Order: sequence, then structure tokens, then C-alpha cells
Amino acid sequence: MSDDHVNRTDGAPDGAVPPETEYQHEVSQLEKRSATAARLFDIRLIIGGLFVIYGVIVTIAGITASDADLKKAQDININLWTGLGMLVLGLLFLLWLKLRPTPPAPPSVHDQPSS
Repeated sequence: MSDDHVNRTDGAPDGAVPPETEYQHEVSQLEKRSATAARLFDIRLIIGGLFVIYGVIVTIAGITASDADLKKAQDININLWTGLGMLVLGLLFLLWLKLRPTPPAPPSVHDQPSS
């Protein structure tokens, strides 16, 4: 038996993709997916979105507050002010996300053109 058809440097048969190259390809694909997931689930989007939603709800509660509710809070419409503050904070988080998005993943070795 001779090993005429075996590449002596990596042990793979001629024409076959070496296992290291397959693993590198899988790793680069996972890195791309991870970067996409990181941009999708950016914590600023989650926090900003929740503050905006809760801010709208609390602001509506403040707008529809009765006189009895205002008397309980010493004539300060705390729901209105808190709701507006939450809206502003949520919008600031979303503005921050828009102005400074998550940077894209650096190109892997396989994505660069060969010299």
C-alpha cells in the first residue's frame, strides 16, 4: 500500500478540504451570526424600548389623573412627570443607539481578498 494520494503536510487526501479549514470556516460563520445577534439584542434597544413603553403608559395615567389622585400627591401630578421623564430617558437610549450603532464584526481572514 502506498500513500501516493495523501497530502503529506496535513494528512488529507488530495483534493479534500483539510479539517482545519472547515473549522475555520465554521468559526467565521459563527462569528458573523454572533455579531448579528449582538446588534439585534443590543441592551440599549431593550432598555430604551421598555422605558418608552412604560413612559407612555405612566404619562397616560398622569393625564387622566383625577382631583382625588392629585390631592393624595399634594397637588403634584407625579405620574405625568415620571412618565415624561421615562419617555425622555427611553428616547435618549434610542437616540444613542442610532448615533453610535454597534460596530460590525471585523472581517475574518477568509473574507479578505488574497494578495
